[in-house]
Amino acid sequence: MISVANAGYRAIAFDFRGYGLSEQPVEPEKETMFDLVPEVVGLLDAINISKAFLVGKDFGAIPGYLTAAVHPERVAAVITLGIPFILPGPSAVQNHHLPKGFYITRWQEPGRAEADFGRFPVKSVIRNIYTLFSKSEIPIAADDQEIMDLFDPSTPLPPWFSEEDLSTYASLYEKSGFRYALQVPYRSAKVETGLSDVKVTVPALLIVGEQDYFLKFPGMEDYIRKGVVKNFVPNLETVYIPEGSHFMHEQVPEKVNQLIIEFLDKQSI
Repeated sequence: MISVANAGYRAIAFDFRGYGLSEQPVEPEKETMFDLVPEVVGLLDAINISKAFLVGKDFGAIPGYLTAAVHPERVAAVITLGIPFILPGPSAVQNHHLPKGFYITRWQEPGRAEADFGRFPVKSVIRNIYTLFSKSEIPIAADDQEIMDLFDPSTPLPPWFSEEDLSTYASLYEKSGFRYALQVPYRSAKVETGLSDVKVTVPALLIVGEQDYFLKFPGMEDYIRKGVVKNFVPNLETVYIPEGSHFMHEQVPEKVNQLIIEFLDKQSI
């Protein structure tokens, strides 16, 4: 945010409903990712912005792309880190091609992650997730394990993630809890959006860390590298960061900032 602001742009970040300092929905278990689209548009309306660039990391890519698909007149371009265009629905995540200990399969099971996380302080859960998910292997538990059991307590935090970062992030989850975060994205990933023949026609940038475990999801590397994703996002530019992990924006922020600003500077709004 500081880098793009220094480059002359206005940078705005907000906590989606159910996250951070924002209020919880009345019935989190009924929420889907498509519900976040009017939230993005509502924010733009509230601060009188007619058109914006949307930047999304991880599952933030999905409401970013959905907003661009449904309200292209409000979106100048979409930038996503790690995750390409994916339409929520039954085929969004190919769980059946991975072992049953696959973390998304586990977290989609009502009550399972709550019981797993509940064994530890919130700060320990966030530490475990950042450490596990910064690796290049997909987190998969054995039959007699939960996802948190994959963490080795002797493993230090990644060098780019400080104890201060951890404390800040943990304080937000201590407020919000994990109830909504498990529903959106994980438990609502298979819910249809009601959209068909979706195309995102605005310019788009996808920044991929080549050490990101997400590339090992079934079919994902081909979907990105062979350009299949361009069937849905024809004006997509893809850039690879060889050393980039799932958290490349924290690992190599200067590179990510430079790529974002260079892309923004090429656009018109």
